[in-house]
Amino acid sequence: MDEHPAAGSGADICVQHEAAMMPALDPRETRMDLLLWRHAEAVDGSPDHTRELTVRGLKQARRMAVWLAEHGPKRLQVLVSPTLRTRQTAAAFTDQFQIVRTLGPDGSVADILSATGWPDASGAALVVGHQPALGRLAALLLSGTEADWTIKKGALWWFTNRVRDNETQTVLRAVIPSELL
Repeated sequence: MDEHPAAGSGADICVQHEAAMMPALDPRETRMDLLLWRHAEAVDGSPDHTRELTVRGLKQARRMAVWLAEHGPKRLQVLVSPTLRTRQTAAAFTDQFQIVRTLGPDGSVADILSATGWPDASGAALVVGHQPALGRLAALLLSGTEADWTIKKGALWWFTNRVRDNETQTVLRAVIPSELL
């Protein structure tokens, strides 16, 4: 698997339980938030790009959208794969999102990093996308190497990149599976 120097080496991991309040980080730190949201459950079939969310998938998306509205960063750039299921997932949260062709099912870790500007941008980006790219990026951010990790349908992983005392750190702020909401 590829290593990406942009992701940094090593990870300062800080896991939060889904019921816990998200701690405020020091505003004097330079930071970027990256939220990876795998599309909710979709019907099987083809063509792949037109698969809709199931009733269960719509519920998953709505539950996560409520959690994001309550706990997520207030100003999010929302970037979405062009597939119907990712657009429906994002629409449960906001109608203000940008469709990014390279975030489709064939997208890569490099495509997500390029679209979001991670780790050098500031602010917060929410990517609504697909496996395997989301899982591979999560592995890269936590271990320094891409690996085939799975992010469950409808789940959200929240990372923060910060510079503290001239050291770049990647912090895992939350992993939220939709069934816990």
